[in-house]
Amino acid sequence: MATTPIIDEARLEEFMGRFVQDLGAGLTAPLVLLGDKLGLYKAMTDGAPVTPSELAERTGCHERYIREWLCQQAASGYVEYDAAAGTFRLPPEQALALADEQSPAFIAGAFQVLAAIVKDEPQISERFRSGAGFGWHEHDHDLFEGTERFFRPGYLANLVDAWLPALEGVAEKLKAGARVADIGCGHGASTILMAKAYPRSTFVGSDYHDASIEAARRAAERAGVTDRVTFAVASAKEFGGGPFDLVCVFDALHDMGDPVGAARHVRSQLASDGTWMVVEPYANNAIEDNLNPVGRVFYAASTMICTPASLSQDVGAALGAQAGEQQLTRVLGEGGFGRVRRAAQTPFNIVLEARP
Repeated sequence: MATTPIIDEARLEEFMGRFVQDLGAGLTAPLVLLGDKLGLYKAMTDGAPVTPSELAERTGCHERYIREWLCQQAASGYVEYDAAAGTFRLPPEQALALADEQSPAFIAGAFQVLAAIVKDEPQISERFRSGAGFGWHEHDHDLFEGTERFFRPGYLANLVDAWLPALEGVAEKLKAGARVADIGCGHGASTILMAKAYPRSTFVGSDYHDASIEAARRAAERAGVTDRVTFAVASAKEFGGGPFDLVCVFDALHDMGDPVGAARHVRSQLASDGTWMVVEPYANNAIEDNLNPVGRVFYAASTMICTPASLSQDVGAALGAQAGEQQLTRVLGEGGFGRVRRAAQTPFNIVLEARP
């Protein structure tokens, strides 16, 4: 006979409080998208208090919608409300995160990624049942742009100033003139950022997703770096053009079906004294050490994006976004890299330096 569990009312109440917080966060996501797409945050970057009608006039939107949106944003702590004056204000800290796309704190792209994976949920549900994969290219188009906008701030904050200088002798090579490959480059944010910082070096970005490569080429033209940057459609096991002094893979190794095979190919394209920089989501080696707010985000992304992507490819290693340094080091070792060290880290990324 089944026994009736004894309910701890305090624990239930605590969990329901967490649920309300999560529900509010989830429901806030489309409102952040509205603020981003309609230019509502940008229209408030002067930090001056505005009424709903004033913001509606600035943005060409309907006042009644604006008023409701502002109230929700105030309840979320995204904007401030002055009850006496009936005005709303976007503080400079929130403006940096929500309105300035060149800010290292910009977060709107993350909500675009969230919107994409919610739309793709029916497809992932079917994969849970069948065990089949779901390729990167099969996702909603918002994922591709959102990913670039989400990761670019981290690259702006760290790539040139911290990560590349942490690699032995690499920054000096780049300043003098080196050949660089950026594998799984997506829309080319990392490639273009490096090219702007090191004008004497040449860069080749590659990705198997042809639409992303087209977007990367357009971005390179806008940035004025086409004299030293080219982009090609190729998988991690097919890119060519070596030998390269530096090969980079940003937040993509764990998405690959055959990361060991990719590592072997990177090894074949690397100069004898070359370096492979592998940037991955930050993770500890044990599951219990990743059960925290950052791990919560990465496990969710891994379930909906990374693991299905790997399972859609040959081998289907499915490392997941929380693979951890120990497992990543094993993969690199099997691919022919005998020297692997942690060169840098942030709360969101780990940077590994791999050499033959």
